[in-house]
Amino acid sequence: MEKTRTILFADGTAMFRELGSIFLDCTGRVVTANDGYESLEALRKYRPGIVVADLDMPRMGGDELCRHIRNDPETRKLPVILLTGSGLADDRARAMHAGADDVITKPISRIALVQAVNRFLSGRPQRGLPRASFESDVRILQSGEVYEGAARNLSRGGIFVESDPIVALANEVSLEFTLPDLEEPIAPTAQVIWRQPPGTRHPPGMGLQFLALDRTSTDRIDDFVYENSDFGDANAAARAAGVQ
Repeated sequence: MEKTRTILFADGTAMFRELGSIFLDCTGRVVTANDGYESLEALRKYRPGIVVADLDMPRMGGDELCRHIRNDPETRKLPVILLTGSGLADDRARAMHAGADDVITKPISRIALVQAVNRFLSGRPQRGLPRASFESDVRILQSGEVYEGAARNLSRGGIFVESDPIVALANEVSLEFTLPDLEEPIAPTAQVIWRQPPGTRHPPGMGLQFLALDRTSTDRIDDFVYENSDFGDANAAARAAGVQ
C-alpha cells in the first residue's frame, strides 16, 4: 500500500465519496471533495497525483473542474478520470471535450476504478487503455462525405483505422463499425489525435479518440477487449489479489 500517493476523489453524494475512499484505500491516501470548488482548494492543499471526479456535481461539475486543471500550467498534466451516472453518449463527449483522460460509468466497479487509477500512478510511460487487435470495415463520416477504412486495433478509448484519405488532426468524425458476433453497429463520434501519413513503411491511417459513446457500446467494447487481450489476465490477477 503506497500511502504517499494522494488521490483526490470528488463527488456531490456522500455515499459515493465513502465508496470511492474504500475502493481506493489500497491504492493511496484518499482525500475527498463535495464539488469542483472544494476540489480546487484540495488541489492546492494536497497536490494529489490524480483526480477522480463526478461529471455532475453541485456548484461546479467535473467537466468545468477538468478545464480549470487543464488551463493551469501547474496542473495541466495531472491525470483526470471523470465519472458519469447516465451512460449517455453526450455525457461522455462532455467529459472528453473537457480534457478527461478516462471516463468510468457508475455504478463504479472496484476493479475498473483501481486499475484505472493505478495505470496513471504506476510511474511508467502511459500507453493508453487496454487494447486488442481488431479487424473490421469502418465507415467514416465527415461534413457529408463518407470514407471507408479498416480497423486494426480497439480500446474503449479509441480505435486505429487504416484509411486513405486521412482526416486532419483534431477534426471530429462519426464512425460506424461492428464487433464480431454482434449485428448492431457501434456508432460513436471521435476525434483524430494522431495520423500515420502515406509514404511510410506502414499503411496510412489515424488514431481516433472516442467522444460520444453510450454505455451499452462501451460495455461491449470492454467485453471484446477483455476477451481478446492481456486485460483479462490482469483482471484475473486483480481478483486473486482481493481487488474486487
